[in-house]
Amino acid sequence: MFPKGITPEGLNEFSINTLVSHIDIEFTEVGDDYLIAKMPVSEKTKQPMGLLHGGASVALAETLGSVAASLIVTPKGQFAVGLEINANHIKSAREGYVYGKATPLHVGRSTHLWEIRITNEAGDLVAISKITMAILDKK
Repeated sequence: MFPKGITPEGLNEFSINTLVSHIDIEFTEVGDDYLIAKMPVSEKTKQPMGLLHGGASVALAETLGSVAASLIVTPKGQFAVGLEINANHIKSAREGYVYGKATPLHVGRSTHLWEIRITNEAGDLVAISKITMAILDKK
């Protein structure tokens, strides 16, 4: 599904000096039809009560879904933009890392729908998100 030669290292390099690098999101795996990234539960990503901020989870989900869609459409002269995102927060996290895995639910000509499951280091589901991407032609 993704073009050959895409690596986590390349995606991390591409993300320098963006929100992605500011909150320390790191791509760790590029599969045939999925992307995985991790994000620390740290001062940058916690809310005042010491828990992982829901917005940080959504930022991880949006990053994964947007990058995944972009990898598919960029070689076709298109680009992907977020149309809608939602998230359900299931379990809190106070430390360590959370891991997001984006997988496609629908890859169409004009829209993509990606599911992002966010888990903690023990593999427990922390949040689940779905993002709809609009696929537009470059002019």
